[in-house]
Amino acid sequence: MRQLIEAAMALDWRPLWISLKTGVLATAVCFVLGILAAWRVMYCRGKRRSILDAVLTLPMVLPPTVAGFFLLLFFSRRRPLGIFLFDHFGIKIVQSQAGCVIAAAVIAFPLMYRSARAAFEQVDINLLYAGRTLGMTDPEIFFKVILPCARPGITSGTVLAFARAIGEYGATSMLAGNIPGKTATISQRIAMVIQDQDYITAGVWVTVMLVIALIVLAAIGHISQGRDAGRGEQLWK
Repeated sequence: MRQLIEAAMALDWRPLWISLKTGVLATAVCFVLGILAAWRVMYCRGKRRSILDAVLTLPMVLPPTVAGFFLLLFFSRRRPLGIFLFDHFGIKIVQSQAGCVIAAAVIAFPLMYRSARAAFEQVDINLLYAGRTLGMTDPEIFFKVILPCARPGITSGTVLAFARAIGEYGATSMLAGNIPGKTATISQRIAMVIQDQDYITAGVWVTVMLVIALIVLAAIGHISQGRDAGRGEQLWK
């Protein structure tokens, strides 16, 4: 324990801030795109729906290094998209903080998408018909009826996406590299110190990740428990 404390005191904490910033930004991207994609897929039918669902879920089943390889092909400065972004906007994705966010968002996106889609599927369709009967527009129905009803599933998806984004390693290493103070996340740092057989420092970073995971899950569980308790009280009144 003393060795862990001493190692923590001498630790460079920049990977923690990089991981937290990457996780928050990637989760924000997944939150918006995941909800929009899930809502769009709900309106598709037949083979089109199956194909679109498979494409959106693909990063979940692919090894992260494979997803990172494709991202590297898309955003490399030797490829059309990478050349366009750099020449016209001065944006460099490879070996940059933007690359960390993109890689984490791509890997975490299926968790947000699948959770949002499952939540939308559980919404009572009669509520949609009732909203249209009352003269509500589709955007009003979506924001005032569907999203509130699907909130538990969306909350779960957001938590899962954040947890996945903050712990992403394979795709991030491929696209953003491991640049100290810039793209080196906690997961990458753990891998590096283990290679150097520095198990004390690795233990500190593992403990940090465990604490973050427990805090996030406990906070969400507390919020969900409070909301469910409020609903229970209303039902018994």
